[in-house]
Amino acid sequence: MRYDLLKVLIVDDNHHMRVLIAEILKAIGVRHIYDASDGAAGLQATKNHDIDIIMTDLSMQPLDGIDFVRLLRRASGSPNQMAPVIMVTGHSTVQRVHEARDAGVNEFLTKPLTARGVIERVAQVIDHPRAFIRNPSYIGPERRRRTDPNFTGPWRRAADGVRRMTATQEI
Repeated sequence: MRYDLLKVLIVDDNHHMRVLIAEILKAIGVRHIYDASDGAAGLQATKNHDIDIIMTDLSMQPLDGIDFVRLLRRASGSPNQMAPVIMVTGHSTVQRVHEARDAGVNEFLTKPLTARGVIERVAQVIDHPRAFIRNPSYIGPERRRRTDPNFTGPWRRAADGVRRMTATQEI
C-alpha cells in the first residue's frame, strides 16, 4: 500500500488524541493528514479536501461522531458519502457500537489507542473494503462480516419474505 498517497481526516475534540493519531499515521508514511475539532468542522473538511479515510471520535460536542457519520452518509451534497470511517471510542457499549454501525461506520478502534490498532484498522479498510449499500433505510458499508456457506437464496433476512426450506420439504 502506498500510504504516502492517502488523505486521512482525523475528527476529535481532544487535541492530544488528534496529534497521537497523526503521529502514528506519519510513522507509516501518511503525508496528507487533516484534522477537525468537531463533527461540523469535519464535514467542512470533507468539502475542502478529497479524503480517503476518516477517523472520528464518538463523543464530541456539539456534533458527536455518530451524528457526523449520519450527515456524511445522508446529507444532500455530501462530497464523499462512501469514505471509510473508523470510529475511535473509549465508550464501547454494545448500544453505542450498534448506533455507530447503523449510522454507517466501517470499523471501530477502542481507546487506549495503540499504534498496532491504528495500523490494523487502516489496513482493514484499504485491503478488505466492504460493499457499499444504499437504500431508503441505510447508507453505508455492508454490515454483515460473515457469510453463511449454506445460504443459497437471494435474501438473507426472514423479514424479506423468503421461506427457508429443507431439502425434504415440498414447495
